[in-house]
Amino acid sequence: MQPRIPRQSAGEQGGRRPDGIDGDARFSAELATVVSGARRRAVRDGDRQVDTAHLLHSLLEHDPEVRVVLGDGPQIARLLGYLVQRSIGYGLRWQSAVEDSGALPVVTGVTGFSPLAAAAMADACGRALRRGVAQACGVDLLAALVVDPQARAVEVLGRAAVDARTVLARAENHFEPMP
Repeated sequence: MQPRIPRQSAGEQGGRRPDGIDGDARFSAELATVVSGARRRAVRDGDRQVDTAHLLHSLLEHDPEVRVVLGDGPQIARLLGYLVQRSIGYGLRWQSAVEDSGALPVVTGVTGFSPLAAAAMADACGRALRRGVAQACGVDLLAALVVDPQARAVEVLGRAAVDARTVLARAENHFEPMP
């Protein structure tokens, strides 16, 4: 039986950026770490694919700028609580289904990622380019994760009483110059 999500190679575990989406030159080193962390979490949880909730969880763990955008404090603790519960509670129903709302075009060539997660990563890169930078960062990915209301990341945010539209607005305003 083949693994559902590609396992890390010895090279990945040794600290080298892996081939494929994690090693994409369009991602900052920090964002590549987030994507690798999401992949490991999906494997540990026994999920078929990395989804937007895995990416959100990894962003919260690894990116302080994302925590600032989300409003550090009790809100982050609530979010992490819901994300941890996914492997023992409500997230179990996600294991048998592919995360795809059908609202976004499918991104091909991204093995092991749900269609929405792959589209969010592509959107994060597009956001970075529109800002005039070559590499996407965690805040770019956060904004991309909350665009589709059917994304699991949006469901988790809603369960933690965090409005996805507010998160999107904060993320988009994060890079604007201060007066």
